[in-house]
Amino acid sequence: MKKETHVLDRPPEGAAPDWTIPQGWNAYTPEEHATWDTLFARQAKLLPGRASAAYLKGLEALRLSEYGIPDFEELSDRLMRLTGWRVVAVPGLVPDDVFFDHMANRRFVAGNFIRRPDQLDYIQEPDVFHDVFGHVPMLADPVFADYLEAYGRGGMRALELGALKQLGRLYWYTVEFGLIEEAEGLRIYGSGIVSSSAESVFALDSDSPNRIGFDMKRVMRTDYRIDDFQQNYFVIPSFEELLRQTVETDFAPLYAEILPQPDIPIAAILPEDRVITRGTQAHANGKA
Repeated sequence: MKKETHVLDRPPEGAAPDWTIPQGWNAYTPEEHATWDTLFARQAKLLPGRASAAYLKGLEALRLSEYGIPDFEELSDRLMRLTGWRVVAVPGLVPDDVFFDHMANRRFVAGNFIRRPDQLDYIQEPDVFHDVFGHVPMLADPVFADYLEAYGRGGMRALELGALKQLGRLYWYTVEFGLIEEAEGLRIYGSGIVSSSAESVFALDSDSPNRIGFDMKRVMRTDYRIDDFQQNYFVIPSFEELLRQTVETDFAPLYAEILPQPDIPIAAILPEDRVITRGTQAHANGKA
């Protein structure tokens, strides 16, 4: 499917006013289910010992290993019993206010299309595998589920305060590409990592990226890249601490402080950073 099919400026025909659509599970082809199974099998071999305990527990609790693309109704029933969240289908990328409203009301929006077999290693636009395999297991964790609800509420305020770019960086460096310190060492939990075979290895094993202790203000000022592996990963000490900082921070004065400040360039190391590993940036420089 072409990217333009899934990037829209208004709800397409048949969509509800909140942009939700039927998943259309019965319309998936055997090839599409097989694509899910191929992607799932590949990641299932990689993630033990790499993914966070919360992610692996959620993956098991939601029974995502069953055949083919999950039925959102069945998946939502399991998820509701655990944390009160649901998974709702949307036709593609939705407007920010729609995205935040769903999240603030414990509805996770997921694309209902899946990548082609020739796109197994990379697809620019999030598909059902990225959205469901990557994101939904973390929603089975009560603390992380609370964090995403709080993020959705914060998103509506960020729109009013003109700070969407800054808040978006928090999402990027936690929900999409976050690392966590566990007793056994660093682990991955961000959906952009756990749904990618190559980045699941790169994020933990490569000496190229910086791995920096999480600081909310620092994260919200830091640029990121969307076209390659990350040059920075930010490491949280626990999901409880991530939630605590999110709900206890008054974001209005924080935005007032950081909006006039310059963005922090990708790969920069600041004197006040808690540097866990200082990267060589070899990959970013084209040497890997």
